[in-house]
Amino acid sequence: MHQTAILYPSFVLVLLTFWVAIWLLKCRYRAVKEGLSIAYFKHNRGGKIPAYLQQATHHYENLYEMPILFYFATVLAFVTQSADWILIVLAWSYVIARLLHTWVHLTHNKLKLRKNSFVASYFTLLLMWLWLILRIINS
Repeated sequence: MHQTAILYPSFVLVLLTFWVAIWLLKCRYRAVKEGLSIAYFKHNRGGKIPAYLQQATHHYENLYEMPILFYFATVLAFVTQSADWILIVLAWSYVIARLLHTWVHLTHNKLKLRKNSFVASYFTLLLMWLWLILRIINS
């Protein structure tokens, strides 16, 4: 097995983050077209932002929270040559859960499905870390 396989899920998550940034930019332009003062963005206050912009902003920020632990785990697995098929499956599972979370959050935003996809990504990431720690300790 090539150790680089553990990095591919990270590449997909990076692309997702760039895509959400573009989505956020489009939402900002839309909000300005709909009447939000462009001055709002100078200090992120001084106006009431629409719900779709608040969702996109929150989601973009969320992609810099828990995923940091994912990126670190994949790089650590690569550097220590600890990636095995279990870790790679967990990494892809995490990314799939995050893709689902993004889709739900930025479209219909059904709270139960959004929560379930987040919880799935959370526990998958926890399993990744536990497995990685065991692999490194036992090597």
